[in-house]
Amino acid sequence: MKVTKAVIPAAGFGTRFLPATKSVPKEMLPIVDKPTIQYIVEEAASAGIKDLLIITSRGKDAIVNHFDKAYELEAVLERDGKDEMLRAVREVSDKTNIHFTRQREQKGLGHAVLCAKSFVGNEPFAVMLGDDVVVSEKPCIGQLTEQYERYGATVLGVQRVGMEHVSKYGIVDCENVEGRMYALKGMVEKPKKEDAPSDIAVLGRYVITPAIFDCLERTPKGAGGEIQLTDALVMLSEYEKIYAYDFVGKRYDIGSKQGFLRATVDFALAREDLKDEFSEYLREIVKTM
Repeated sequence: MKVTKAVIPAAGFGTRFLPATKSVPKEMLPIVDKPTIQYIVEEAASAGIKDLLIITSRGKDAIVNHFDKAYELEAVLERDGKDEMLRAVREVSDKTNIHFTRQREQKGLGHAVLCAKSFVGNEPFAVMLGDDVVVSEKPCIGQLTEQYERYGATVLGVQRVGMEHVSKYGIVDCENVEGRMYALKGMVEKPKKEDAPSDIAVLGRYVITPAIFDCLERTPKGAGGEIQLTDALVMLSEYEKIYAYDFVGKRYDIGSKQGFLRATVDFALAREDLKDEFSEYLREIVKTM
């Protein structure tokens, strides 16, 4: 079965970016001139996933408005002949069917995914976290959907992060099957370095079977007093095979200030309209340091 639906959790408070996120959703903070969440939506669309559910919460109306039709703005751009800007405004909405629902209480990522049960139905689906932006020739989530279609089982997107960083991530215990594919043996949410089974981390991309919803409904509160998707996946692994795929691409941790700044610099340098002047500015800064 092909994967045609994706769930994008976007209900968190974004406390690492306060005070900006007091009134602006962290998913709307721009990398150069495009909100972070739009990169996630574009990745899904590039992989052929057209039906998206964004999980929001109170105070996140800006996300809904961003993907809505802006009649007055579009009319002005069309009147003034600003065709390139008009295409930029319309492009994502024209390629996807975006739905929204609210997570009424902050009960964790697992609970946020559970809010998508009626949207997903009895189909495999993608989960794409907004804190992880991946630059790759083939869309990251597209790499995972290909593996799902091959193996017919849940696939987690992973990469090595180094032992010094394991306490920030869900870390997998796994064994190599072939190439970049691993079979999952276990998983630990944000372990201490000495307790980590490996340095292979789950990095914000999943393709999951619908059986996860039964597991989520039975998952007790875990780390941080929240319902953890990691715990539900461990439960699911008792009934179904789960794989971890070492995806190809450069991943940016947009949830951290350092990751956000690195992404902003790298994305600006990749832009033909910005790179020359901006790179000269960076060289001048380096000279003065």
